[in-house]
Amino acid sequence: MKHLTLAAALTLATPALAQDAVLHDFEGSFDDATFAVESAIVGQGLVIDYTSHVGDMLNRTGEDVGSDVKIFDAADIFIFCSAVVSRQVMEADPMNIQHCPYGIFVTEKEGKVQIGHRDYPDGPMDAVEELLQGIVAEAIGG
Repeated sequence: MKHLTLAAALTLATPALAQDAVLHDFEGSFDDATFAVESAIVGQGLVIDYTSHVGDMLNRTGEDVGSDVKIFDAADIFIFCSAVVSRQVMEADPMNIQHCPYGIFVTEKEGKVQIGHRDYPDGPMDAVEELLQGIVAEAIGG
């Protein structure tokens, strides 16, 4: 039996900490982008459960945690779900619950505004990516 080093064992036992994101540049202001995303989500007949103002939180708490780094000028995440798509992906694999709810984020950094979402695993979760890509395409005007 082979022995694993501690580092190798931790690597195998630890889930990936970073996921890829699908990003799209937005031609316009942060406020225009958030309005466009919000409108596109609601336009799909979906309800936004929560809007996380991550940028405000990071900017407000930086000094409290000993940092002077400004990560974003602004950043919001729109959290929502789709009964139809969620049922589809969870009937295929109930453990797809780990990906719900879904989110689309808008960021602004150094004057560059972007809209994005997580890159989900291939397979049943492709249905979620199609939903998110459609919403983002509508928001950016494409």
